[in-house]
Amino acid sequence: MKVLANDGISKSGILALEKGGYEVITTKVAQEQVANYINQNNVSVVLVRSATKVRKDIIDACPGLKIIGRGGVGMDNIDVDYAKSKGIHVINTPASSSESVAELVFGHLFSGVRFLHDSNRNMPLEGDSNFDGLKKAYANGTELRGKTLGVVGIGRIGQATAKMALGLGMKVIAADMFIPQVDVKVEFFDGQSITTTIVSQSLESLFEEADFITLHVPAQDGYIIGAKELATMKNGVGIVNCARGGVIDEIALIDALDSGKVAFAGLDVFESEPKPEMRILMHPKISLTPHIGAATDEAQDRIGTELASQIIGILG
Repeated sequence: MKVLANDGISKSGILALEKGGYEVITTKVAQEQVANYINQNNVSVVLVRSATKVRKDIIDACPGLKIIGRGGVGMDNIDVDYAKSKGIHVINTPASSSESVAELVFGHLFSGVRFLHDSNRNMPLEGDSNFDGLKKAYANGTELRGKTLGVVGIGRIGQATAKMALGLGMKVIAADMFIPQVDVKVEFFDGQSITTTIVSQSLESLFEEADFITLHVPAQDGYIIGAKELATMKNGVGIVNCARGGVIDEIALIDALDSGKVAFAGLDVFESEPKPEMRILMHPKISLTPHIGAATDEAQDRIGTELASQIIGILG
């Protein structure tokens, strides 16, 4: 059987599938040609990440499709229920990239509190001519330790983020309408660990209390953070979104950054992805990455082998 990994798959995933008797195709097929390619090449399994969409049109056009796999967590680029109604298995890897995303969240947090994103833009331009000026401009950093991190969505990635925050000595609060409370276990290199219970609170109270806010939610119909929500937050709050574009009103965010209400933002995802707005890309108070939360070698290895294991388990 043939597997089309249209958005790529790790070497370990390819080897595991090949060992199971599958032929893996890593040719990148344009979105509008995916259905034709699947049919012409008798593809039984299509694997995607966030780029390729598997909607009703592809599902209807490809009667030989047995499995649709998403390398990662969110499946908003797949018509999951419709695929299942047609007898197609839909799989994903919700646990494989949690630590990678959480580490990127802290990359943005550290960047924001110490102005790394902006100093790395300006040091090559002015470092030799305005060293003292830049030193003064970036002199008012703050520490994360002792501050309150508000985690919106305390699922797997939210919990991984909470663990890192606790390790840094931060207070962690959370809001999650589906998870009333969770025990978070922070494990150390020598086998020791500590466990603490995080109880969900209202989103409104989280916005009021948090010094920093990180979002870990699926795609939404509307904004979780808009002008109204921003107005209730602490002055100088930092906001990070490594979840999904469209959960923050970017126009309201820019206004809040310009007014100083929000000290900085860290964005890995964008409303108009893959063409983020220029006002976002050029803003000196925004730390930017191009949707790379799960893009570590370790996460991709875990994703590839887990997908292979699920496929072999379903189809044999």
